[in-house]
Amino acid sequence: MSGDHGLRSSISASLNALNQNSALHICLVGDEAAIRSSLLASNYDSARLSICHSPDVVAMDDLPSKALRYKKQSSMYRALELLRDGNVAGVVSAGNTGALVAMGCIILDRLPGVRRPAICAPVPAKNGYTLMLDLGANIECDAEHLYQFAVMGAALSNALDGRDAPRLALLNVGAELIKGTSVVKEAAELISADSRLNYIGFAEGNDIFSENIDVMVCDGFTGNVALKVCEGTANFIRGQLKETFMKSLYGRLAALVVKPVLNAFQKDINPERYNGAALLGLNGVVIKSHGGSSVKSFEAAIHQAARAVRGDLTQAIASQLHTTES
Repeated sequence: MSGDHGLRSSISASLNALNQNSALHICLVGDEAAIRSSLLASNYDSARLSICHSPDVVAMDDLPSKALRYKKQSSMYRALELLRDGNVAGVVSAGNTGALVAMGCIILDRLPGVRRPAICAPVPAKNGYTLMLDLGANIECDAEHLYQFAVMGAALSNALDGRDAPRLALLNVGAELIKGTSVVKEAAELISADSRLNYIGFAEGNDIFSENIDVMVCDGFTGNVALKVCEGTANFIRGQLKETFMKSLYGRLAALVVKPVLNAFQKDINPERYNGAALLGLNGVVIKSHGGSSVKSFEAAIHQAARAVRGDLTQAIASQLHTTES
């Protein structure tokens, strides 16, 4: 029910996802009357689409502490309870990120050994996409946090794409071993010492888009800033291209010629295709969709949740961390 567009995105996205995946079952959590009203004009298989009534909503500006205390009848809280109790296999939410992380930690709990959950999302790259974490859940991290992020990111890459040995890199100010903070250097030692991880060393910001890295690890402050810069740059280039082509008659004619190429380019870098950030380290599959998700981008988050469930993501992370602790 939450997110900038509420049911306008989630209902259509859910119906589209059901049509594309015959093995999928979806439970819509929120105000039942509003949901049923939105479904009136739609054809769907009622055996694969259920509704769980929840009268309240976590607002996008609610403090996490307030949401935890006063929003126990909200759709977000109830959805996480359904996951905890085994009634659903995963949760997708476009709501308040802070509240979702806080509720996830309390309702689902963290996996044994996980010090902090991390937000991991795909970023468009030459090889399809690069998984990047943390993207904002942990502003300050020590070396052990970064090491656990590497373990969890590798497990997500395996669950989503079947990569047995995803290539891991640490985001740094340079590729040389002598560069970086003491925390990053210590994290590099911990990651490289784990023979199960395919660690390829330090990487710089421009390497995020290369075809040489599957998982990029960093603290939440750096990751969030890098992500917003990537999004802003893509929007800037898109806007500048459009403005340049529209300045003159020649530009408009040229735009007609190159339009198929531009459309293909925009499709490749369109963030809607890569929507869905996994909250790694919780005892269950939780996918955070962008607050302003369109139908297409919310649908992408649903499909990502389904892949994570099929790949048994939670158990994969738990088993790797258990081995580490042993």
